[in-house]
Formats: sequence, structure tokens, C-alpha cells
Amino acid sequence: MPRLILTFNAGSSSIKFAAFAIGAGAALSHYGSGEVEGLGATEHGAKGWIEPVSGGRTEIGFDPKRGRVDHHAAVQAILDLLRRRGEDSSVAAIGHRVVHGGPDYTAPILIDSQVVAKLKQLIPLAPLHEPHHIACIEATFEAFPAIPEVACFDTAFHRAHPFIADTFALPRSYYDEGVRRYGFHGSSYEYIARELQRTEPEIARGNVIIAHLGNGASMCAVKDGRAWSTTMSFTALDGLPMGTRCGQLDPAVVLYLMTEKKMNADQISDLLWKGSGLKGMSGVSQDMRELEASDSPAARDAIAYFVAWVRREIGALAADLGGVDAIVFTAGIGEHGWREREAALAGMDWIGVQLDNEANRANARIISAKSSRVTVFVIPTNEELMIAEHTLKLAKVAAAETKPATA
Repeated sequence: MPRLILTFNAGSSSIKFAAFAIGAGAALSHYGSGEVEGLGATEHGAKGWIEPVSGGRTEIGFDPKRGRVDHHAAVQAILDLLRRRGEDSSVAAIGHRVVHGGPDYTAPILIDSQVVAKLKQLIPLAPLHEPHHIACIEATFEAFPAIPEVACFDTAFHRAHPFIADTFALPRSYYDEGVRRYGFHGSSYEYIARELQRTEPEIARGNVIIAHLGNGASMCAVKDGRAWSTTMSFTALDGLPMGTRCGQLDPAVVLYLMTEKKMNADQISDLLWKGSGLKGMSGVSQDMRELEASDSPAARDAIAYFVAWVRREIGALAADLGGVDAIVFTAGIGEHGWREREAALAGMDWIGVQLDNEANRANARIISAKSSRVTVFVIPTNEELMIAEHTLKLAKVAAAETKPATA
């Protein structure tokens, strides 16, 4: 059995994981993947599965009598299944997606007790994600105390931003303290930038806008393979409207909610992170597929608002770059939402975009017309592979070391 790199991506109610086999020359190949969803739920409970690329899906079951399943229990169930399959002894290293790295973590890093303590200090910057990343890390630490683990930060890719794309118009002291525009979805953007370098080197050297559109959504301007500006900022709440997140919001709205609606910080946080976006606007769902199928006017309004912000940010990021050579759509809506792409790019001749509607509706790799000055791509992202590659690179250095215990 080959040595394996495991990757974990913990969300608010699910954990996605993948395994990559280490081959000759440290080449990685996809070995298997899985997911546990329904974490914290009481109505239907948690359920999960794991499936190697060779086939043969195995379900991960949870006893409903034990009540809610948290992230720690989910990771334990995943690892228990690996043990029963005899694959736990093949795990060489583990990589974790971590949304927020703050001002200090600008690249992937080996995890120790000091890193975990620092991540806990960053929870207020990513309350929807960071606690679950930490819970996942602590669970794998407990199961594999001697195996190196690596944190890969969504914010790291954006640390190349120029200062003006990194700051707010606040006194400089706040910037120095870490109140700045961080940007997120970095592993996705890094993967797409590298894919373009591999397949479209001339375009990759130019100005590219990448639209990562899913339940979490953001866009990034990339110049010669390096991040230039992005729509998210201090937290993953800013920019485009998302599944349950509000996106761009006048900060005075928060003051209004405090003073006039008498809402406290927890209530406002819950509203902006979990009760807004497509779900809040539509009153129907946060799932774009369900909104498309709905005959509710509010659902149509929510879609139109989402598309309008994608269009707005294409124009803004093109201005930041001084022109655009290519646009890439990725992630769930970006890869499959042909209606949203079509609406977002309609009338974009002024920027050099002419869409091939037939190719777009077929979700082809290139969806722009041959006469289009700007090439428009649909490229599936692979954040797990990026995490695995960074993990392997760092784990090779620390392969003989023993990991410190968590605090």
C-alpha cells in the first residue's frame, strides 16, 4: 500500500477529506475521498462516506441515540474507518485547510501547539470556519501524535497584494495591528493560476480575473500569476453575496442594528454570517439550484443581485489590473451555473468579452467566442491537491521529527 497524504477541509456542518498516494519522484495521485455532513444537526443526524478511486464506497454511520455529532467525533469516525480498512498505518502526513492566517502566517506551516494557540486567537476573524478547523486539527493530533501536520491558509495567496489593495482608509496603526484586507479562497486561486501556467502560459503571464463562485464566493485579480486584489477583505464576510453571508455592507447598517434594533454582537454576527446572502434574500434556500427551480419572485431577486455583484466586480477588478486577458469561473456555481455566467457576462463587449452561448451551456472549458478578445474559461478547482502538495513538501523536511502535543 502506498504512503498517503490526508487532507481535511472542515466547514461549519461538514468535513471533506481526501487521500493522495505518494508515488515516484514525490508525485501525488488521488487515492480516495469522502465527506461527513450534517454535523450539529438533530433532525436527520450526521452521515458520511469514503470512496477510493478504485471504487467501492463505504458509508460512515453514526448512532442517532448519541445525539449531535461534532467535528471531533466526525474525524474520529473517519480515522476509525481508515483503521478498519488497514490504511491508517500508511498515513505519512496530514494537511488542513485553514481559512484565516492573520498577518503572521503568509505560507503553509507545520502545526505545533503554538500554532494551534495562535489559530484560536484568530477565531473572531473567521467565526464560521476557524473553530471547526481547530477541532479537526486537535482530533487528528490525538489520533496521529507522531505524524507531521500542515496548515494551509486561504489568506496566504493574497499576501502579494500591493499596499493599496491591502489596507482600509483607517489610521495606519490599525493596519499595523492586523486590521487589513486579507482575501480568501487562496488554495483555489493558487491552483487555477498554476493550471493556467501549465496549459495557457501566455495568458497566465497576463491579467486574469478568477471567479470562485460557490456557497462561499469571491473573485481575485491575478497579474502574472500573483494576487493583485480581491473582493473579500478583513473576513470572509465581505464582497460578493454568498449562500448565507451578506457580502458588501455599509458598516453603518451594523450601527443601525445595534442602536435602533437593539441587537447585540452575537445576534448581528448570526444575521450577517448565517441568515443573509441568497438564503436571507430569497427566504427559500442558499442553494443556487433550488433558487433556479423556484417560482418565487424573491428567489429571482436573489439570483439577480448575486449576478449584479459578479458583473460589478469584474469591472472593478479589470480596472485594478489595467485591463483583462482572461476570466476563469470555478467552484460549484462557477463550474456549473451556466445561467449565472451568461447573465454576468451579458453586454460585456466593452471589456472585450463575447460569449459562446452553446459552449457556455455545455460547461465547456472555453466558453468565449473565437472573436472574443478576452478568453473565458471554466476550470474545476482542486484545493485538496494544493493542500496535499504543500503538506508533502513540508512533511519531507520534518519526516523524522515528533510532533509536539497540543496545549
